[in-house]
Amino acid sequence: MTDKPNILWIMADQLRFDYLSCYGHPHLDTPNIDALAARGVRFTNAYVQSPVCGPSRMSAYTGRYVRSHGATWNGMPLRVGEPTLGDHLRQVGARAVLVGKTHMTADLEGMAWLGIDPQSEIGVARSQCGFEAFERDDGLHPDSPRQNWSAYDDYLVAHGFASDNPWEDFANSGLDSDGELLSAWLLKNSRLAANVPEEHSETAYMTNRAMDFMREARTDGRPWMCHLSYIKPHWPYIVPAPYHEMYDERHILPPVRSDMERETDHPLVRAYHNARVCKSFSRDNLREHVIPAYMGLIKQLDDNLGRLFAWMDAEGFSENTIIAFTSDHGDYLGDHWMGDKDFYHEAAVKVPLIIADPRPEADGTRGLVSDALVEMIDLPATFMQALGCAPKPHVIEGRDLTSILHGKDGFSRRYVISEHDYHWSEMAVALGQPQEDAHTTMIFDGRWKYIRCEGFRPVLWDLQNDPDELVDLGASEDPLCVKTRARMESALLKWATRHHTRITATPEVLARQKIAAESGILIGFWDEAEYQDAVGKPFSSLTPQGRP
Repeated sequence: MTDKPNILWIMADQLRFDYLSCYGHPHLDTPNIDALAARGVRFTNAYVQSPVCGPSRMSAYTGRYVRSHGATWNGMPLRVGEPTLGDHLRQVGARAVLVGKTHMTADLEGMAWLGIDPQSEIGVARSQCGFEAFERDDGLHPDSPRQNWSAYDDYLVAHGFASDNPWEDFANSGLDSDGELLSAWLLKNSRLAANVPEEHSETAYMTNRAMDFMREARTDGRPWMCHLSYIKPHWPYIVPAPYHEMYDERHILPPVRSDMERETDHPLVRAYHNARVCKSFSRDNLREHVIPAYMGLIKQLDDNLGRLFAWMDAEGFSENTIIAFTSDHGDYLGDHWMGDKDFYHEAAVKVPLIIADPRPEADGTRGLVSDALVEMIDLPATFMQALGCAPKPHVIEGRDLTSILHGKDGFSRRYVISEHDYHWSEMAVALGQPQEDAHTTMIFDGRWKYIRCEGFRPVLWDLQNDPDELVDLGASEDPLCVKTRARMESALLKWATRHHTRITATPEVLARQKIAAESGILIGFWDEAEYQDAVGKPFSSLTPQGRP
């Protein structure tokens, strides 16, 4: 055991914050995640930097906003020179290990330009987002150009589940009463049991792989941060028995939506409503098919986490391991007449965040519920502090949460920011929106949520008086709304014009920056007397550097 804590960073893809019992879901009991919250801090205002997998994760792994790292959409490469959490941790002798999903796309063009072999040590690290990939699986079928055949496919074949596409045919398909194989890509099949026993499902497999890593790490001796990144409850929505029949229509919460939302005059919001996935999830019969499977996936996740936590207790890992539990974004599930994610209602952009720190300094905050405004980019700063990295404010834009975890003052934030590039989408096509304008930015101050929509009027919600975000005040002439929109637009401008890319400005570099005359560059002096008054010594014709 090292003198530094280890870190287990758990991320469940597309998990809504309010689909856990500790966050208030009345029918979905998640006792193991609840127990984690009871021995840590549960955050109620945690926001991701994009409501889409790829850019959200790139922000999580770099500690930087989307506009800073530039990977604005799924499949958009993270540029080869972008520092990551793994890079920072390696500098202090700690491992940053991946078990599961990143949705990272390597910058092969950038590596080629710099002469970096993708198979070299540096090239592999760049391709894996700075992680040491103990097990990478982005949860895509073997025909995907981003994944192809995976170790999980090999595992399925080795256990008798053989086909040209085991991931889809077993883990993500079901059998009807006649034994016909039906794909979960079709939402009508979501209520079937997955065609694989639970112990061989993706969730169980990744749990086992996390244990395998920890066993291996015990003999290594270095402190580690393990990113256990679960693929589910992300679609395809299908779950193995017995979880497929644990929930039904009685457990489905009514959708959060109103007829007034449907009647919006906002072109972009209207285009969202007309997109295929949103029209699908607006249908009650579809919600009745999908949501029980989604809930079953979460219940299965909680059970596997209980298995993992019990194993960690028995093996002695729990006493020295910080556990952080979160998601990369939520899922609309028909709320606001929408499906999937991609916009900024709470269902999509707000995520669960629980951090349990076993160190004595955190004893006073066990079970604390914090309403501080926090961002996903705060996690790298927090992990770096725990593992002994010096702060890097010129690179890391997030803020260290340790003061909250240890019950001290010092953390504050006025706004959270999230961004989305929708140039790829049905919405952009329907609106004829060019790529450079197909962009939205959200800023939220704890009450007002303001969304800048390039080319269109803004969207504004007042969560104090409208917590369900049903009334768009983006065009309201009420003086308070007018004033608020101006304030939020000004705050966005101030944020956007900050230094976001000056990552080489280390404290050492800044310390070398002197006024021009002190560095031997003379600009604007009229004569010798003016120079002597400014610099405090006589002017020499040998030049200030003293060259002969």
